[in-house]
Amino acid sequence: MFRSVRHMIYDLIEWRSQILSGTLPQDELKELKKKVTAKIDYGNRILDLDLVVRDEDGNILDPEQTSTISLFRAHEIASKQVEERLQEEKSQKQNIDINRQAKFAATPSFALFVNLKNVVCKIGEDAEVLMSLYDPLESKFISENYLVRWSSCGLPKDIDRLHNLRAVFTDLGSKDLKREKISFVCQIVRVGRMELRDNNTRKLTSGLRRPFGVAGNCVY
Repeated sequence: MFRSVRHMIYDLIEWRSQILSGTLPQDELKELKKKVTAKIDYGNRILDLDLVVRDEDGNILDPEQTSTISLFRAHEIASKQVEERLQEEKSQKQNIDINRQAKFAATPSFALFVNLKNVVCKIGEDAEVLMSLYDPLESKFISENYLVRWSSCGLPKDIDRLHNLRAVFTDLGSKDLKREKISFVCQIVRVGRMELRDNNTRKLTSGLRRPFGVAGNCVY
């Protein structure tokens, strides 16, 4: 509502400057005055203010010099014009929404390319790094996990993939583009003993997966 009224005020200021310039021909001046009065009446309507009845030239009718029937008919005409304008605005908005939906539907799937350079996190044991896309408004993940196994010495478990840890999230379609927010979430799972203080010889506590950390960044 604020943005709509602001745009209307900007239009009225510009049109007022044109009217006061005195450079417009009579026919253009008359049309511009009609635009001004129509804009004012429309603004009063959406703000639930009183409707001002006018004559054909846009001048306010004087109730002292105008009959009740004439005022009533003028009020009916003005109300009808404003309602038509509201319906036109509503129809235009619906057409814009339909076109936007059609555009999204016709848009091919998008992809997000991820290149993992390094994991700067002091873990002390082997770890699994899981990366995925998350919708914070719906509180759910919207993609599969990209898994990288990280060793305790700070390098990938698969050393052949060093500097080549890349993934592409290819399941971003038109439905995902309509989401208000999408976050990129990285989860770190420690793989090893129950406690770091445990003795390595205790086989019962080896190979356990324990949540260690999480981080996220808004994609859009």
